[in-house]
Amino acid sequence: MKKAEKVRFIEQKLNELYPETPIPLQHKDAYTLLVAVVLSAQCTDERVNMITPYLFERADNPKDMAQLSIEEIADVIRPCGLTPMKSKGIHGLSQIIHENYDGKVPSTFEELEALPAVGHKTASVVMSQAFGYPAFPVDTHIHRLAYRWGLSSGKNVVQTEKDLKRLFPEDTWNRLHLQIIFFGREHCPARGHDPNVCPICSVVGRKSLFN
Repeated sequence: MKKAEKVRFIEQKLNELYPETPIPLQHKDAYTLLVAVVLSAQCTDERVNMITPYLFERADNPKDMAQLSIEEIADVIRPCGLTPMKSKGIHGLSQIIHENYDGKVPSTFEELEALPAVGHKTASVVMSQAFGYPAFPVDTHIHRLAYRWGLSSGKNVVQTEKDLKRLFPEDTWNRLHLQIIFFGREHCPARGHDPNVCPICSVVGRKSLFN
């Protein structure tokens, strides 16, 4: 299968399986999405969605969150893991957004990535899902599948993001990154995966597109 055919097949199969791409993390605006994405680091979306209602009941905007202590935030989010980093980060980013951005989440990569606990992947999720800006956030599912499908060398997430952006049209990025996540969870897990029955692996194989 030629490179263009492989890419086209993957996109068509994902569109067929996931015509709708609901955002997995429960939120009501850009701020609550940002907090939820910070909490999702090394934690499942399901657990985050169990915890955020309790957190947002206490504070669902930057001003109220900044008025909580780091310890109060930590007590609520502890089940999500990495508690010291996340509680300090959520408190810090909330304070900055309240004081420097009039309570509104900034809408550029540079401003987002300058916030505490916000890296490029988190910023990419917020830019794509809250502001509709073309981005391709790469999580562990996407990184694994891009390598498994021969779409990237798999050396690091930075390279994977560059490779995927080069292969797929920009207007598909926001949809595709969610579709790949859904597909990885349902059909293409890290362990116990049978490539012979996988709807995509059984067709495209593992040979690199760059060979």
